[in-house]
Amino acid sequence: MKDNIHPEYYKNAKVTCSCGNSFEVGSTDPELHVEVCSACHPFYTGKAKFIDTAGRVDKFQARVKKAQEMKEKKAKPKKKNE
Repeated sequence: MKDNIHPEYYKNAKVTCSCGNSFEVGSTDPELHVEVCSACHPFYTGKAKFIDTAGRVDKFQARVKKAQEMKEKKAKPKKKNE
């Protein structure tokens, strides 16, 4: 291992979340600020709220519906007029 090229490692780096929770981890930074932690993340708390402000889910569902319609349209054989 080369000398003087590695950053200093802090065994007790303080992590502070925007919710007010703080804990210590090992890091190359002495202090970290995060927006979401395990105490306030919806996945870990079980309080997941579905927020779709941009309408992405609606757009996706419309695309899937249109693709399915096109697939069904291609599957039907065309009848020739005699």
